[in-house]
Amino acid sequence: MPLSRWSLAELVAEAVSSGIVATVSAATVWRWLMADAIRPWFHRSWIFPRDPAFATKAAVVLDLYARLFEGQALGPDEYVVTADEKTSIQARCRCHPTLPPGKARLMRVEHEYERGGALAYLASYDVHRAQVSGRCEATTGIAPFGRLVEQVMTAEPYASAKRVFWIVDNGSSHRGKRSVDRLQGEWKNLRLIHLPVHASWLDQCEIYFSIVQRKVVKPNDFTDLDQIEARLTAFEKRYNAVATPFHWKYTREDLNKLLERLDAHNPPPALPVAA
Repeated sequence: MPLSRWSLAELVAEAVSSGIVATVSAATVWRWLMADAIRPWFHRSWIFPRDPAFATKAAVVLDLYARLFEGQALGPDEYVVTADEKTSIQARCRCHPTLPPGKARLMRVEHEYERGGALAYLASYDVHRAQVSGRCEATTGIAPFGRLVEQVMTAEPYASAKRVFWIVDNGSSHRGKRSVDRLQGEWKNLRLIHLPVHASWLDQCEIYFSIVQRKVVKPNDFTDLDQIEARLTAFEKRYNAVATPFHWKYTREDLNKLLERLDAHNPPPALPVAA
């Protein structure tokens, strides 16, 4: 069948036409499916680690989340922040005003809209203090990211900190050794730590951005970019006033178990047989 997913109605029709049953209700089919151990209509996406230094880089990040670096506990004047960019937040001015929810009626948002431009939201998230420092820029890049770093590193407690560890992904704004030399050369107490490639699930700033997407951006009904920036700024203040650190549970032990499972699925190639 040219189907990747069946509807209940299709399953009922197939069961009857195939002679499996004379008649059956969709509710009964649903109960059968939900009671089964294998449910092929569900799927879960995943990505295989491709960074050759995945284990080493991930271990450093997980240690920092646990307030450790190179086997030593971090001091009270050492901080860990993750930083990232949320790109292309569009101002979508709806062609008709959004209707508020009413009795037996959901809020209605007009499908058609006029584009009012887009901006990027750059933010750093203090892992252990649950404090966000963000800014809006016209685009991403080395210069906008540098302004975010300056905004954070010139403010307390980071300006007088012994060390501030910045955990970043491998985006073009802060990629490779050149970014390490540039940022650590400009800020003597900054230590730049790169995540493994394709490991955004280790980035706690991504969790904050998911909150922003749900609580601020959706359903994206903004008249202009100024309104987006004002909303993001106001939300940031509210978040900093009430937030607590994320309950991060993934540890070095969990990482080691993951790597062991991957090794079990990918045994090393056999050695060539001597002639």
